[in-house]
Amino acid sequence: MRNLKLLRTLEFRDIQAPGKPQCFSLRAEQRTVLIGSDHGLIEIDPVTREVKNEISLVAEGFLPEDGSGCIVGIQDLLDQESVCVATASGDVILCNLSTCQLECVGSVASGISIMSWSPDQELVLLATGQQTLIMMTKDFEPIMEQKIHQDDFGESKFITVGWGRKETQFHGSEGRQAAFQVQMYELALPWDDHRPQVTWRGDGQFFAVSVVCPETGARKVRVWNREFALQSTSEPVAGLGPALAWKPSGSLIASTQEKPSQQDIVFFEKNGLLHGHFTLPFLKDEVKVNGLFWNADSTVLAVWLEDLQREENCTLKTYVQLWTVGNYHWYLKQSLPFSTCGKSKLVSLMWDLVTPYRLHVLCQGWHYLCYDWHWTTDRSSGDNSSDMANVAVIDGSRVLVTVFRQSVVPPPMCTYRLLLPHPVNQVMFSAHPQKSNDLAVLDASNQISVYKCGDSPSVDPTVKLGAVGGNGFKVSLGTPHLEKRYKIQFENGEDQEVNPLKLSLLTWIQEDVFLAVSHSHSSPQSVIHHLTVMPSVTDDEHGQLSISSSVAVDGVIISLCCSSKTKSVALQLAGGQILKYLWAAHPAESPSLAVEPWKNPSGFPVRFPYPCTQTELAMIGGEECVLGLTDRCRFFISDTEVASNITSFAVYGEFLLLTTHSHTCLCFCLRDASFNTLHAGLSNNHVSKGESLRKVERGSRIVTVVPQDTKLILQMPRGNLEVVHHRALVLAQIRKWLDKLMFKEAFECMRKLRINLNLIHDHNPKVFLENVETFIRQIDSVNHINLFFTELKEEDVTKTMYPPPVTSTAQLSKDPDGKKVDLICDALRAAMESINPHKYCLSILTSHVKKTTPELEIVLQKVHELQGSASPVPDAVSAEEALKYLLLLVDVNELYDHSLGTYDFDLVLMVAEKSQKDPKEYLPFLNTLKKMETNYQRFTIDKYLKRYEKAIGHLSKCGPEYFPECLNLIKDKNLYKEALKLFPSDSQQYKEISIAYGEHLTQEHLYEPAGLVFARCGAHEKALSAFLASGSWQQALCMAAQLNWTKDQLAGLSRTLAGKLVEQRKHGDAATVLEQYAQDYEEAVLLLLEGAAWEEALRLVYKYNRPDIIETNVKPSILEAQKNYVALLESQTATFCRHKQRLSVVRELKEQAQQVNLDDEVPQGQESDLFSETSSVLSGSDMSSRYSHSNSRISARSSKNRRKAERKKHSLKEGSPLEDLALLEALNEIVQSTEKLKDEVYQILKVLFLFEFDEQGRELQKAFEDTLQLMERSLPEIWTVTHQQNSATTVLGPSATANSIMAAYQQQKTAVPVLDAELLIPPKINRRTPWKLSLLE
Repeated sequence: MRNLKLLRTLEFRDIQAPGKPQCFSLRAEQRTVLIGSDHGLIEIDPVTREVKNEISLVAEGFLPEDGSGCIVGIQDLLDQESVCVATASGDVILCNLSTCQLECVGSVASGISIMSWSPDQELVLLATGQQTLIMMTKDFEPIMEQKIHQDDFGESKFITVGWGRKETQFHGSEGRQAAFQVQMYELALPWDDHRPQVTWRGDGQFFAVSVVCPETGARKVRVWNREFALQSTSEPVAGLGPALAWKPSGSLIASTQEKPSQQDIVFFEKNGLLHGHFTLPFLKDEVKVNGLFWNADSTVLAVWLEDLQREENCTLKTYVQLWTVGNYHWYLKQSLPFSTCGKSKLVSLMWDLVTPYRLHVLCQGWHYLCYDWHWTTDRSSGDNSSDMANVAVIDGSRVLVTVFRQSVVPPPMCTYRLLLPHPVNQVMFSAHPQKSNDLAVLDASNQISVYKCGDSPSVDPTVKLGAVGGNGFKVSLGTPHLEKRYKIQFENGEDQEVNPLKLSLLTWIQEDVFLAVSHSHSSPQSVIHHLTVMPSVTDDEHGQLSISSSVAVDGVIISLCCSSKTKSVALQLAGGQILKYLWAAHPAESPSLAVEPWKNPSGFPVRFPYPCTQTELAMIGGEECVLGLTDRCRFFISDTEVASNITSFAVYGEFLLLTTHSHTCLCFCLRDASFNTLHAGLSNNHVSKGESLRKVERGSRIVTVVPQDTKLILQMPRGNLEVVHHRALVLAQIRKWLDKLMFKEAFECMRKLRINLNLIHDHNPKVFLENVETFIRQIDSVNHINLFFTELKEEDVTKTMYPPPVTSTAQLSKDPDGKKVDLICDALRAAMESINPHKYCLSILTSHVKKTTPELEIVLQKVHELQGSASPVPDAVSAEEALKYLLLLVDVNELYDHSLGTYDFDLVLMVAEKSQKDPKEYLPFLNTLKKMETNYQRFTIDKYLKRYEKAIGHLSKCGPEYFPECLNLIKDKNLYKEALKLFPSDSQQYKEISIAYGEHLTQEHLYEPAGLVFARCGAHEKALSAFLASGSWQQALCMAAQLNWTKDQLAGLSRTLAGKLVEQRKHGDAATVLEQYAQDYEEAVLLLLEGAAWEEALRLVYKYNRPDIIETNVKPSILEAQKNYVALLESQTATFCRHKQRLSVVRELKEQAQQVNLDDEVPQGQESDLFSETSSVLSGSDMSSRYSHSNSRISARSSKNRRKAERKKHSLKEGSPLEDLALLEALNEIVQSTEKLKDEVYQILKVLFLFEFDEQGRELQKAFEDTLQLMERSLPEIWTVTHQQNSATTVLGPSATANSIMAAYQQQKTAVPVLDAELLIPPKINRRTPWKLSLLE
């Protein structure tokens, strides 16, 4: 759905040269044009408009002086730096333009009619006057000569085995004689010059020759290959014309055919068979086709036509028509009428070989024209809902308009078409925001037809409905009507004759004002014209447009874009400079017109690095910027390239939409965006962009966006359309609707496009909850409200699924106390009950069911109430319907259980009848229940429903006879705590439950809680056993006192308790029990000495006046303990030093291993270190395979073996994988155990001093102090800062070397596992803890 837009026109008029021009060629590298005339060669530079070279062929005798000579071909030879020229007399001349030397490299006596070079310039083909073809190399060495007329079909002759022959076919009404009719050949067309025509395929492998057969007099097309072997001959085609052009992409050969009532362009395949055609907009014998020309990328076919003389004094014209194809339909996109007399008569034309859409034209009056086109989509630019999203497509004298707001009609069909009297060249929509549906059409006669939307007094015959019309269809579409046609009045009428496309970039900028650009034919300047409507005296349908003012601009304007909002106009020059055009807002005032450079926010002039074929204006972050896209897919914002893979873009309101080569469509919001965010979003294609990116079909391009809607129209390469709803557009539109409280529109869109309905609430919870009544009244559908309920969830979708592009201040955080779903359900239910509880009955039930804890009992109660209500209410729902609906939401078994839990048997029966349950199952059960006493009935129901807490509550009310059953249930379901609340604490039932509870706790080995339960209910013997088992000696002795035990019994109990306490290393408690309850103070002193409680032992000795025990027991125990402490410290110190030394060795070996591995492959995994001198260096694969197998075995072992494996993990064995960690662990344990000895050492030092063992005390104190100092000094060496950092990060920078980077990488690879990270933290030694006895110093 694209049109060809004229970007620029280049003219070189009145070239000073002798003779008449005959043909021309292009020099791509020099960007000059070679023109051949009847006098020689002229080389011109069309940009500087000067003649660079002039070579006379008359002076050298190659052309006659009388001007009758003819040049039949010119070819610029790139590798030879010369030009090859062929004359009709038969000379082939090589001309060096730098030295102006001429060399005749060959001559054909019979003359030359055609010279054609292959595209790769390796071969040249000459058609001679003797009807032969000569093929030569690029060095003009003949390869072969063949006759141009061949009797054979060619190598690709079709093979038939009989059943495909014409004689065997069914011929219908023609009869059998049709099989034996002889083919009648039509003669060549009357205006055919009988000259051969040659065209090459784009890759140079084949060429086609069109000649008039001397036997039949009809034209034929023959295809030859590069080796000069005939491949095929075309099937007989009546009225075949001489024009011939092979599509560069290689698929088709274009030619012309004159039919009884029309002129066609026909296409041949390589095998000579016809393959498609399209009809020219002329009648038979009205025009002749002089030539066909494909552009470089095979997208445009130029047709050169000339009027045939029908009347004597009629004005004849020549036409150049540009045709394109889309969706198998051929569109006439541009029509250039030239005069056939005087200077304007066409001599030759050709497409540029490098720039695909550049056409070169040469006229007889030494007048050269160059046109640059590019694709554009002509669409309406409104941004409100009144804009119909129109897209106009030019098709000859018709404009096909598709209204995408109402219907998506695939091309070549359309919504309606405008019929014009002449072929159309430009279409433009009004830039006025409120009148964006109005359009103006410029045709080939420089006439502008203005079509406006609105009420028309009569049916407009120039507007015809397309695909939306037809019998029986009511058209709801308002079509535009032709308001007036305006003829443009030029100051110089001759300009239009010479250049048919004088005006380009026509823009309808205001009601009666058009802007147009023309290019100077003598200098690199452009002129901007204001075209205004001249006041008309008569109310005629034809008006006049005059050029009211003009502004000259230095430079060639190649694009003009206008913003409908800001009314800004931006011009782009061929050099990339952007200019701002200031024009008068009101034509009544004197216009203050000026052109100034467009400046960026920094104040510098904006200039595109490369010329852009599409430009748009957009507001980005409050600044108006120019966006541009080149024909090489480079996208610019202002003067900065932000992407190089953009195939199309469109600015829609506050959005920028782009399609990329990676088959994605990007959508960015420009309102709060900045240049940097856009640049980052476009440059990083590998990161998922959430709602801003979506995948599209390969080759998709943007056609238009429907304003105030979510539809994005894309066109595929073939021409078919696809409508997508881009997630960013959809969410933006939904947010706008929700802000305006348009809940119905938002809901319908979300439902259709599968957007989560939670967004209605989450977008702005406060506003939604304040307007729930509005929401219900707008939706007004029970089914839709129910759908909303069923999609509700606690998740905030604005934080997960649909995060807003920019954090909105309107969004409020959820209430932390109340749950979202419950809040919505309650608010909507209250609103529905106030509006119409009968109408919204099902929705009210849904609101109960959807709560976090479904309120099924309330729901069932409401259904029961519906069954009981007798008087029918309008819009009311019956109980049966409500129950049926409820069964869709809730599982029938769950509903049945809940109904049973209400103890309402009518409700149970109602639910059961709607379920699939068998009455034989539930009726006997219900009948049994009905016969029971109320409390026992409810107990049975609760037990059936496994509601055991409620069950024992009901059963406790049934009387003492049911207590055994109750106790069994309590024991079975472990409901002791709940049961104890149901009975008085002084009752027998309470005691029995407590005893059962205590026994249960005893079985669980919870002896102390069991003893407390027994003690509370008065079961002292059981409590004593429990306390004895738990070691609670105080409680046990209390229970014994309550049981009134004798002294002997208490002594026995105390000895038992003392034994248990010693086992638990509670020597002080054991001594207290023996002293106070067994009166055995001697045993108590021994226990205290065993537990190193020296001072308490001395207290008892002096309490009972037994100083002899000091000599016999106390002093020997103290000295023995001192020796043990000294030996322990010596052992700890030796072990500590040994581990410390080994750790330093292991660390040194690891560093050496890392250096070795820098030159070798880096081993993988944490086990790949050098561990000892004797261990070998293992490769990463060996180590990983060894340990991966063992780990897999470990995972399958028993828990006991797993613990054993964990202990083995940190093995102190030399060379083990994690020896360094094992050493750290062992050192840590030694330090911590030594730290814990401080209090014990302090206590023994005091008694050593007391009993005058000063020497032993000083020895112990010195040994302990030395050990602590050794450990304090060693801590920084063992737990170094480097090893605490776990793994060094890769160091990069100017000081980094390859070795240092690899070492850091290796250290990272062999990092310590996270679980062992605490081993890298050094243990703490508290210096403030007092342990030293100053008296011993």
